[in-house]
Amino acid sequence: MTAFGGYSAAMESDPLRGFAAAERAALPRFVPAEIRFRRPRVADVAVAIDEAVAALLASRDLPQGAQVGVTVGSRGISGIAAIAQATVGGLKRRGLRPFVIPAMGSHGGATSDGQRHLLAHYGITEESLGVEIRADMATRPLGRTSEGVNAFIARTGWDADAVLLLNRVKPHTDFKGELESGLAKMCAIGLGKLDGAQECHSHVFGIGLGAAIRSAAGRIIETGRILGGIAIVENAYHETALIEAMRPDELFERERALLAEARRLMGRLPLDDVDVLICDRMGKNISGAGLDTNVIGRSVYGYVQGQAWQPEMPIVRRIIVRDLADESDGNAVGMGLVDFVSERFARKVNMEVTALNALTARSPENAKWPIVTKNDQESLRLALSILPARPDGPRIVHVRDTLELASLRVSEACAPLLHGRDDVVLGDPAPLEFDTAGNILSPFE
Repeated sequence: MTAFGGYSAAMESDPLRGFAAAERAALPRFVPAEIRFRRPRVADVAVAIDEAVAALLASRDLPQGAQVGVTVGSRGISGIAAIAQATVGGLKRRGLRPFVIPAMGSHGGATSDGQRHLLAHYGITEESLGVEIRADMATRPLGRTSEGVNAFIARTGWDADAVLLLNRVKPHTDFKGELESGLAKMCAIGLGKLDGAQECHSHVFGIGLGAAIRSAAGRIIETGRILGGIAIVENAYHETALIEAMRPDELFERERALLAEARRLMGRLPLDDVDVLICDRMGKNISGAGLDTNVIGRSVYGYVQGQAWQPEMPIVRRIIVRDLADESDGNAVGMGLVDFVSERFARKVNMEVTALNALTARSPENAKWPIVTKNDQESLRLALSILPARPDGPRIVHVRDTLELASLRVSEACAPLLHGRDDVVLGDPAPLEFDTAGNILSPFE
């Protein structure tokens, strides 16, 4: 009997019994590939953040010494520690007293200590920033909107003189709309703490999550507590591509435009029909769903084999995840999207925080266990054994995670499909290598 973070399973002495053909089959060779995505970059992030802070303060008359809460979430935004430092530094230099509000809904087990711990993973601590982190989970109810959504604001935000929303704008993993993941979501769900997250997600099957976020954020903005927002857009290389300050009265309009740009810049798999996707890791620092559903083509509210979540997304028939990112702090929400994981992954799962996150999002299927194997080699052989054979061999793509797609490797059967493309550079094929435990030796680690 082997126990994995609250999950126990009887492990057969020979789990591949009955899959003898898979055990004997030779694994394909792999070809390294570089994908050339568009790559706009902010030349000096600290300067751009300081200019954004100045722009927001120019539109709002705050007295010297005013307390300003800065929202910081649980997503793995590139350089978030330096961005947060530049933000609080810009406020300090202008005579204000900033502090950090952990703004991440139910993440971190919906506890003050858990959310502080998540921020510490990114190097965001009171010592590193030189400001307080006020992690209290208490909220103030703001009443029901005309759309029937109860709005909440963190008590720490309500008690401050102003709140500056800081977040990345990107396509959401759960829904599609004019506003997805960005400042409005940070306002309604992040700043709303667990209460706001649960309330907004309760409307998933009614008016929809996007409409609920828009409605709750509008009510919070009406309080006058929101100074404005600083929006970050990243390119496919997980680099800061754009930084923009938004006043409260223009937040929704500007965020819609930035979301469109974020969609154009995001990374994608080079093929739209993949037999097996191997990810070195998944986690909340990578995507709200653990893996970006925009990349894997699977919906957090259910997956139909052989169908993509949205028409423009790829079909990925089997997904293997090798590990759970340390920064995810045991939160394995989204593992229900995965087909196979190794024991190494399973041992890191904290089922309590995973279940809380999945239930808050109204998607318990995302806390369901994949098949747990003893190592990566077994995961791959089992995945291939239950797929129809292709005459030219299986189409396999190996990536570090769904956030970093510029460097990857593909099985030899994929290479002819990529030859001649201006945006793809292919290397020489080589056998897949494993360590003594049967786990893949990844070039991305």
